Amino acid sequence: MRQVINLNSKWAFTKNTDSIPVTLPNKWDFVNLPHSWNAIDGQDGDADYYRGVCYYAKKLLKSDLPKADQYYLEFHGTNSSADVYVNGRQAGHHDGGYSTWRVNITDTLENENLIVVAVDNRANQTVYPQNADFTFYGGIYRDVNLIAVSSSHFDLDYFGGPGIAVTPVVQGEHAKVTVETYLTNAKEDQKLVYRLKTACGRTIAETTVAASETKVTLPIEKVHLWHGRRDPYLYTAEVSLLSGDEVIDAVRTRFGCRTFQIDPQDGFILNGESYPLRGVSRHQDRWSYGNALLPEHHKEDMEFIHEMGATTIRLAHYQHDQYFYDLCDKYGMVVWAEIPYISTHMPGGRENTISQMKELITQNYNHPSIVVWGLSNEITMGGASDPDLLENHRILNDLCHEMDKTRLTTMACVSMCDMDEAYVHIPDTVSYNHYFGWYGGDTSMNGPWFDRFHAKYPNQPIGCSEYGCEALNWHTSNPEQGDYTEEYQAYYHEELIKQLFTRKYLWATHVWNMFDFGADARNEGGENGQNHKGLMTFDRKYKKDSFYAYKAWLRDPAEAPFVHLCGKRYVDRVEDVTRVTVYSNLPEVELFANGRSLGKQTSELHFFYFDVPNEGRTELVAAAGECRDSSVIQKTDTFNEAYRLVEKGAVLNWFDITAPEGYFSLNDKISEVMKSDTCRQLFLSLFTNLQGGLMGGDRNPAELMSSEGMMQMMGSFTILRFISLMGAAGVKLTKDQLLELNAQLNKIKK
Repeated sequence: MRQVINLNSKWAFTKNTDSIPVTLPNKWDFVNLPHSWNAIDGQDGDADYYRGVCYYAKKLLKSDLPKADQYYLEFHGTNSSADVYVNGRQAGHHDGGYSTWRVNITDTLENENLIVVAVDNRANQTVYPQNADFTFYGGIYRDVNLIAVSSSHFDLDYFGGPGIAVTPVVQGEHAKVTVETYLTNAKEDQKLVYRLKTACGRTIAETTVAASETKVTLPIEKVHLWHGRRDPYLYTAEVSLLSGDEVIDAVRTRFGCRTFQIDPQDGFILNGESYPLRGVSRHQDRWSYGNALLPEHHKEDMEFIHEMGATTIRLAHYQHDQYFYDLCDKYGMVVWAEIPYISTHMPGGRENTISQMKELITQNYNHPSIVVWGLSNEITMGGASDPDLLENHRILNDLCHEMDKTRLTTMACVSMCDMDEAYVHIPDTVSYNHYFGWYGGDTSMNGPWFDRFHAKYPNQPIGCSEYGCEALNWHTSNPEQGDYTEEYQAYYHEELIKQLFTRKYLWATHVWNMFDFGADARNEGGENGQNHKGLMTFDRKYKKDSFYAYKAWLRDPAEAPFVHLCGKRYVDRVEDVTRVTVYSNLPEVELFANGRSLGKQTSELHFFYFDVPNEGRTELVAAAGECRDSSVIQKTDTFNEAYRLVEKGAVLNWFDITAPEGYFSLNDKISEVMKSDTCRQLFLSLFTNLQGGLMGGDRNPAELMSSEGMMQMMGSFTILRFISLMGAAGVKLTKDQLLELNAQLNKIKK
């Protein structure tokens, strides 16, 4: 019978060794798994985290292992490439940092053994991802197991899969469930026993067949459907391999029975009912842990997402931990699962996209939560017409349909990619990443853009795969785009909620992002090394006001009524009358200031705005039904500078820039600069130099910057902000270079 032994404890670790050791080195450090060597330097900015080859070593005595015919090492996540050595001899290699993979070490085992794993997160041109706005944490950051099995066993070699695939088909009130197993070294006299069980463990269907019969179909009468978070009901399929009466191996998996449809007019339909997909994207890392999360971290993340009321999660931009997919099944989240084919198409990376997609589908086929396989994300930053890029996507799209007849394909397009590009129409569904109102443009542009797409391609399902706005602990009563205040983020999401949630045809919308996450190339917002678009902070200690804006729209008041007073961290205010915002999923809110009612408001939009006299110290209480929330504001004569953004290590601030009246400067918007021929040539010359780091590819910079999509996205940026944001792509200019550019602009009349 199969036995699984966890090997997470006490691995020797080093960044430096001259050779693969055959005995345990006495000068290496000891760590427990999961572990990442970038848990600190991958989150502090300047794009200087260590990317190299590091080594893990562990002693293994064969006498400590259960007796078995075959032994496998199982790795749930090693970023991004890895080699396994047993007693100095190479036993296996894997490319791809986010999926399960295994190595058969049976023939290399001796009485005393040293397992060495060399993990490599160096830059290369063959393994994705290589260019993206998140940290590529190195390490063995998920579980490692040893699996002991008999010579006849359920397959452990095919793309890290579980050896069992379950395909339910709902037919009216009933279902037929096809269970397919994959066997290694099956014998003629062996048998397979298939069972289906209810959530409480009762067997409802069973059959015994010869081991050669690896696919059977079993019925479920009066099937209990998996219906998202309303009723995430799960069955279990178990298959045992018997030799005589002895069970020599067994596998089991949970599954759910459901139907779904993505309609270009009516959006997502689950089990024949409209079921709007409104939710978030999630990265898997955490402050001070990197991506080496523990089960309790994953569970806490899910509970926060569930509390907010989300019905869907985009698990970006790679395969996540199996435990988190299990949580998605259990909590009823509808999932978009994808591979890290992102930002820059690499001609040498095609085989890696194929192998990562095969692993993603093989390992996750049984999860009822997953409805779409994501082909890529923002891969056309260097242009959408590359024939190799197009062929790569068609190959992946066909592969998904070949491996899985039950799900659809999708991808996330970068905002400036023209909707008419052939690439956009390869998958079954498509979504766009739009940041109008943050990366240029205006919040009001988001909904109308989708209306234009929908009008032009009414039979193509369209969604919004990313939208968001950064916020830290900065505050203002006059929020503006680019100020990184919690107030602007709240305003931004109020506007986007009203635009996106009221358009029924949008098949799914995903906020970028549920949590702040590590992006070591970023130096912005006053806290370097992070992307701060999360609805919660990186450490999960604080829910930003925008979190509650979504909870107000998405959480059923009959299930969890609530009221939230915004601006709790914005206490000191200078104005005589200040605006206070309240969110609630109840229809009526009353606000009290020092015990005096400022009136009641009703709103179907769940957002309530009160003008509050600001005199001395005011205690505020918001009331909605039986719910209460409180905060305090304080009148001050001068603005509290602790609320104003202070960039750490900024190369140049706007107030350091000379801007003679009537002449251009770095503080001018790109849209204005592009109207002047002289400025335009100067800026395009700069953009040509930046483009390699920013986007790759060989698209003409003048064509790219003149495109409608690019100007909508970036036209309202100042040149200084544009250049500062390029730090996330590894592009940096020195202070002297910026001042020299500004001096040239100062000579050009407006």
